[in-house]
Amino acid sequence: MKSEPYIDQHVELVARCKLGERKAQYELYQRYSKAMFNVCMRILNHFGEAEDALQEAFMDAFTNLHQFRQQSTFGAWLKQIVVNRALSQIRSRKVEWVELSSWEQNGGQTLADYQEDSDELDLDVQRIQTEILMLPDGYRVVLSLYLFEGYDHEEISEVLGISESTSRSQYLRGKRKLLERIGSRNGL
Repeated sequence: MKSEPYIDQHVELVARCKLGERKAQYELYQRYSKAMFNVCMRILNHFGEAEDALQEAFMDAFTNLHQFRQQSTFGAWLKQIVVNRALSQIRSRKVEWVELSSWEQNGGQTLADYQEDSDELDLDVQRIQTEILMLPDGYRVVLSLYLFEGYDHEEISEVLGISESTSRSQYLRGKRKLLERIGSRNGL
């Protein structure tokens, strides 16, 4: 089944960019840079690295704009480039991933020990985001991709070059650590 092109509100701007119009590029940058910077910050948790990843992602996008086929919005296409660029930067940091089996062998708990709590926490979103930024890279990246960017564990495993079980364990351990941090701040 062939998908139909998706027409978004910036189709005219994108067309002008494809013609090399700098003003149109600047306009697209202005419209998307803040949101895309936030994506970079959630993944990288480092202002300078996030700025670098953002700039490189926009350069990649404008250089490869001829590949944009409007099967999705420009924003969705750009976000994928931004996420990939930020993940490349994370990979260059040499994050140490822990396989689920070795974690369990060393006294860790199983996935069943961390089932979703049915209780909803009444917490400020900004505070949760701040606490996520304080997590170690491996936890933060997986949590951000899963919760904020909408990736599933199969996709996370592919983009990070890890197994699905590692993605799940990093997610669950990160979630547990996040809840501990929030609980300790609330005196729980």
